[in-house]
Order: sequence, then C-alpha cells, then structure tokens
Amino acid sequence: MVLEPDAGADAEETELLGRQLRRELRSLDVDEVAPVVSGEAPPGSKGADAASVTELLVTLSASGGVFAMVVATVKDWLARRSGGHKVSLSIDGDTLELDGATAGERAELIDAFVRRHQPA
Repeated sequence: MVLEPDAGADAEETELLGRQLRRELRSLDVDEVAPVVSGEAPPGSKGADAASVTELLVTLSASGGVFAMVVATVKDWLARRSGGHKVSLSIDGDTLELDGATAGERAELIDAFVRRHQPA
C-alpha cells in the first residue's frame, strides 16, 4: 500500500498522514501493518525516510472479510481528509488507486478489486 500525499504536503504532514493511516489499519483484524523499509538511512539523517511512512505492508489474518475491511478503511480514511491524497493498493501486480473519484466510481472500482482478490 502506498500513500501519496497531496503535492502541497510537507514532510511533517506526510509523516502525520502515514501514522494516522497505519494506526487505523492496525485497529483491524490484521496480522501486521509495517512500513516498507527502502534501505539504510543516509548518515546524519534524522527520523524516518518518506517511504517508511508512506509505504505500508499489510499482512492479513486468515479470518474472512478482512481484505474488504482494509479497503473500506482506506476509502473512509481518504474521505475524511481534505486535499488530493491518494492511496494505491497492490496485490500480485494488480493495483487499485483510490483518490478523488466520485463515490459511485470509487464504489465500482473497489467492488471489482475486492471480488478479484477476496479469498473464496
């Protein structure tokens, strides 16, 4: 999962957005929500790099319906934010990008994506 903050977001806002999304996803019945680490931080750098707060690996539990709940949580999280933030969800090379689409368009895309990846 990749969070793409609005173009006007600074590093502090980006970090806050990433932490908020990660906290909401952790409240679900998932095994883990972990930042994707892109390598070692450069010498002398402080804090996390942008990728570690905007790229998340969500490990799903075996219980049914968790995947649909993750997608719904991301959709709801985006709806509560102002700005042009986007979140891309990828599974086996298939990517769903959630952004400023209309509610109807977003619902159609989400339903198709969930149907393709929901365990039987």
